[in-house]
Amino acid sequence: MSLALLVIGARGQLGSDLLDQVRSTKDAFARGLTSKDLDVTDAFAVNDMLLGWQRIVHADRPDHRLVVVNCAAYTAVDAAEEDEETAFAVNAAAPALLATACAKFDARLVHVSTDYVFPGDGTRPYDVDDATGPKGAYGRTKLAGEQAVREILPDASHVVRTAWLYGATGQNFVKTMARLESERETVSVVEDQRGSPTWSRDLALGLLALAQSDAPAGVLHATNTGETTWHGFTQAIFEELGADPARVLPTTSAEFVRAAPRPAYSVLSPRSWNDAGLPPLQHWREALTEAFRTSGDAFRP
Repeated sequence: MSLALLVIGARGQLGSDLLDQVRSTKDAFARGLTSKDLDVTDAFAVNDMLLGWQRIVHADRPDHRLVVVNCAAYTAVDAAEEDEETAFAVNAAAPALLATACAKFDARLVHVSTDYVFPGDGTRPYDVDDATGPKGAYGRTKLAGEQAVREILPDASHVVRTAWLYGATGQNFVKTMARLESERETVSVVEDQRGSPTWSRDLALGLLALAQSDAPAGVLHATNTGETTWHGFTQAIFEELGADPARVLPTTSAEFVRAAPRPAYSVLSPRSWNDAGLPPLQHWREALTEAFRTSGDAFRP
């Protein structure tokens, strides 16, 4: 399927990786928009942007499927507790505006969401139809965004939940741990939170495959497979850095009190993704090794 992708949030780790993947794809072309290019909370700007993109695509490549991929988000989890209004504008109101514009201009929408929509107290991987119940402002606003997208664009939207994302662009957990490895003799990391570290390049490949597919509209989960704790993840990062993983000491969430609660369990089931016939993402440990092999300098301080 030939694609014309409009990537919102093009400067972030996922948006930038998605654009990189499109450049190496024969049957797709894309335009990336940063926050400087588009205020996603401005209804008129969103409408005009998509109208212009539709005209360009229809004029130059009328056989291409028009897909908007929303990678933009307010991700300052702790700050959202004090400024939920701003988080809501970006995470909930903006996706609603994008979905409304997509409905008007016959475009599909892929909206990226998060494990934080769940309460985080599960004991088995969360499926897409499990009960949600976010415990913080960030999760509440992201859930509201999901609901708006599915309500406004039920037949032409995918909500893709992911978790523990890291990539070569921007700041993330891998880069923070790599910096701390160079600065400290030991690093204490919580071992009572479980999830699936997900390389943004692998997720970008998955989103591209989804956009090219005829998978039914709905909610999907996409992470690298397998699971670990933040402590186990950090030990693996140290291994990739050539450092002794024994320097990573286990601790508990109670020792790191933050404004927003962190989910104790964030593992997402790949069942929905697999049932849609989409290519599975590789195991998180293999992904981390490949990330360091291909972009190692980006992760080192």
